Parts: sequence; structure tokens; C-alpha cells
Amino acid sequence: MGKSKAAKKSKQSKNTKVPSAVYEAELFRLQTEFVKLQEWTRHTGARVAVVFEGRDAAGKGGTIKRITEYLSPRIARIAALPAPNDTERGQWYYQRYVAELPAKGEIVLFDRSWYNRAGVEKVMGFCTPEQHSLFLRQTPVFEQMLLEDGIILRKYWFSVSDDEQLRRFKSRMDDPLRQWK
Repeated sequence: MGKSKAAKKSKQSKNTKVPSAVYEAELFRLQTEFVKLQEWTRHTGARVAVVFEGRDAAGKGGTIKRITEYLSPRIARIAALPAPNDTERGQWYYQRYVAELPAKGEIVLFDRSWYNRAGVEKVMGFCTPEQHSLFLRQTPVFEQMLLEDGIILRKYWFSVSDDEQLRRFKSRMDDPLRQWK
């Protein structure tokens, strides 16, 4: 018995790439919108924080690169914090992220954020169950405080299939420009 038409179509749509001309036109349109957002942010004095979270190799970094390609580094910046040092491990968990929040007229794109505690730190055993539980209680309050203070907060989750993630990891092994990831 063969696959249904819907299953065949679904498999085809997953393997079909968008034509380059269509991709480039849409990318240009979206990048133009980000420039408009930048100018609106500068003009109004808004504070915009965008959080990019998700699976490793899901495309967070590439997306951030495309978003910031035509933006002014004086207005839009990327916050990609390394693992905390000894001093930071002794601070309030959110403290190092607060230091990266946007000022008036600024956009900050977080390449990973405080959500590390919910995922990576919990899975890898870098935080205790008590720290994880505290994180789950405090994060809604922390984010509500940001919103109440006028910060525009947007959060995006990126995901890829296990097969695609493995393919991307393998391709990094042979690419000397991406082995640092």
C-alpha cells in the first residue's frame, strides 16, 4: 500500500527549496523592514530586546547575522554572553543579562539568554534543581518587570529535526571557518 497524497506532498514540501531569486527578494524586503524598525527605535527612543533561543545548529546565529547586516552598530547590537566566570556565578542569575539590556533608542539581539538555565544548564547539570526551580518562578516576574519598564521584549525559538541538526554538526567538522561553533 502506497503513501497517501498528503504524505507525499508533505515530504516534497520539506525537501523543496525556495528559488534563490524569491529568497533574495524576501530577504531584502525583510531587511528593509528591520532598517525601518531601527529608525523607529532611534526616533522614538524605544528599547527593544529580542531573544533568540533554540536547539544548537538551528539557525539562530545566521538569522541574527541577516537581521543586523544593514543595521547600525550604534543602534542594534548583539549580546552573546560566554559561560559565566566565578564572579558572575556568585551574582543574581539575571544580573549579567540586565547589564546587556537596551538603552533608549537601542535594539539588543540576545544570541541565547537567561533561558540557558531552563535548557542547557539543567540538562548539562550546570545548575542545581533548586536553582532551576527558582528560575522557573522568577523568570515570568523578571520579564514582567522589563515590560512594565517599557522594554519591548520579543522571544523566538528555533528548532530543526534531529537529522538536520546532525547534518549541520557534521558539516561544521569539515569547515575551518565554522569549527569554533
